Amino acid sequence: MTYSYQDLGWSSFFADQNDDETLTAYRVSEVHRARLTALSPDGTHTLVSPIHETRGIAVGDWVLADDEYRVTSILDRQTLLQRRAAGHEVRPQLIAANVDTIFIVSSCNADFNIARLERYLALAQSAGSYPVILLTKADLCDDPASYRKQIERLPNAPAVECINAKDALEVKTAMGWVKKGQTAAFVGSSGVGKTTLANLMTGDNDATAGIREDDARGRHTTTARFLKPMLNGGWLIDTPGMRELQLFDAQEGLDAVFEDLQILAASCKFNDCAHESEPGCAVKAALERGEIDAPRLARWRKLQAEITHNSETLAQARSRDKAFGKMVKTTLKGSNRRKGR
Repeated sequence: MTYSYQDLGWSSFFADQNDDETLTAYRVSEVHRARLTALSPDGTHTLVSPIHETRGIAVGDWVLADDEYRVTSILDRQTLLQRRAAGHEVRPQLIAANVDTIFIVSSCNADFNIARLERYLALAQSAGSYPVILLTKADLCDDPASYRKQIERLPNAPAVECINAKDALEVKTAMGWVKKGQTAAFVGSSGVGKTTLANLMTGDNDATAGIREDDARGRHTTTARFLKPMLNGGWLIDTPGMRELQLFDAQEGLDAVFEDLQILAASCKFNDCAHESEPGCAVKAALERGEIDAPRLARWRKLQAEITHNSETLAQARSRDKAFGKMVKTTLKGSNRRKGR
């Protein structure tokens, strides 16, 4: 099947960035080690990209390539999902680009965790995408409304759909959040039904796996990211389940999710108030009056510290890399001068 540029999500935002008529625009559907799979109105293509550059390209990106299918540039993104990569090194890991709607998938069982949902909401808000929470396994729960109510109590509560991931009509309702030419992405733990949902949304038949009965946690069935056409004309990026989501460069998103606490913090006596024992702390006063929830305050503090640490550590790493690069250039320059004598 062929698609027009508009079908693929192309808009004036991207068109204004291409002033070279000799280059062709492609939408990235898969990212590999040194190559990309990408879409255009002419079909599916394999693009060549230097190994060191593929890490900086995400599924959903728009790229420009020459007649030999060599990537020359990545167009600016409208939205970008990213997190701190796993491991000791602090660096960003790109999840998906140019995503209009983020489906945050959780279950009406032991997987449900309000702290994790707040993390995903901060991720979505910082990316600039519209969050929609899909609560699956509603058909297996005696009171799915109780899970919905926990989310609806959050400030600026997002849209919530309680669904049976195997019911085509209910999944079709969820698909209504994505229009033709728009892109959605799944985020959530393993075993919450993302692959089942993706199969009904795209018409695919990817394999699914069950969950462990002791803790309702699932097994990974999606191991890579792919851009797939949805049955309603939209696009879907299915992502592997995330056992850990370390927030990175997400201060704006965190402020939006915890807007109530952020407003209180602005009234504190000191600008650098840690909201613990400082005099004139508006947050602590609200806590003592019972106006805010202590566990929620603790989650806010934890996420605030996490984002600050990751941002500072990355800045330090970049500074070290810059200094090292400068030293290498200086050394090489001096060596070349000595050889020229």
